Amino acid sequence: MQRAQLGETGIPVSRIGLGLAALGRPGYINLGHGSDLGAGRDPEAMRRHCHRMLDLAWELGVGYFDAARSYGLAEAFLGDWLRRTGHAPAVGSKWGYTYTADWRVDAERHEVKDHSLRVLERQWQESGEQLGPSLRLYQIHSATLDSGVLEDPAVLGRLAAIKTGGTAIGLSLSGPRQSETLKRALAVQIDGVRLFDSVQATWNLLEPSCGPALDAAAGAGVGVLIKEALANGRLTARNQDPAFAAKRAVLAAEAERFGVGLDAFALAAVLAQPWADVVLSGAAGEAQLRSNLAALDVTWDAQAADACAALAEPPEFYWQTRAALPWN
Repeated sequence: MQRAQLGETGIPVSRIGLGLAALGRPGYINLGHGSDLGAGRDPEAMRRHCHRMLDLAWELGVGYFDAARSYGLAEAFLGDWLRRTGHAPAVGSKWGYTYTADWRVDAERHEVKDHSLRVLERQWQESGEQLGPSLRLYQIHSATLDSGVLEDPAVLGRLAAIKTGGTAIGLSLSGPRQSETLKRALAVQIDGVRLFDSVQATWNLLEPSCGPALDAAAGAGVGVLIKEALANGRLTARNQDPAFAAKRAVLAAEAERFGVGLDAFALAAVLAQPWADVVLSGAAGEAQLRSNLAALDVTWDAQAADACAALAEPPEFYWQTRAALPWN
């Protein structure tokens, strides 16, 4: 698989990485997630399934894996796999959310956000215990302007100390104000040194609004990772919403032209962006992962770009739609 370097961090990454949001807990908001896991949702069954996915991803050349403290047992599953296999991929994880669903898909709240120093200290220790030296990147999970985390001197100072210890520091973004949050984050300096080495943002054919901000960040040497490139399944054949029919027809025609599925075509759109170092696959099944990786064989062209130009939604509508997706 094609390789890249994550910004100026020196961390080697594969162009497509595997995110574990849908593999470390029994419920997630991707369309059809429940059918991907079938009846095997107890922790041990999910551990075995996650390991099979990690084995396949590694075999197919995936060299970057993304987790978070709130992804159920994702860090534990990944850590067990790392110790069992001896493989040495680059791993990124995130702090700031705590998993609270107690392994229930129908939980009232699946995770609780807290960007305090107390949570950082606890979760940094927990992540390190699970992932060991493979943990190369530690990110604030869904930093927003209203959370106050980018103005908290205690948290920022602790992150700077972690960075001094050799772990790159990043942040992930969410919501319609991603660009504003990123601009604020890149202005954060500790002792004259920019704190954040990378950003993980949502960019896809329905929500491309932060593209210019990501381009500017990459130009400044910041690593760029893209999450939710398939819009939680809305950019796949699983989206049968009648209101999406016209857009689905555009995607299907272009995907057919390249001989790939809708998912691979949508992922190829991200890979075509010159500022993107890594695009994360959120595959929860082996067939999905193989289909996603076909994006590497797509040679993006002007026709594809022109055909997709009208697919974008207003950011507020996109994020409202995402917030209404059910856990399954």
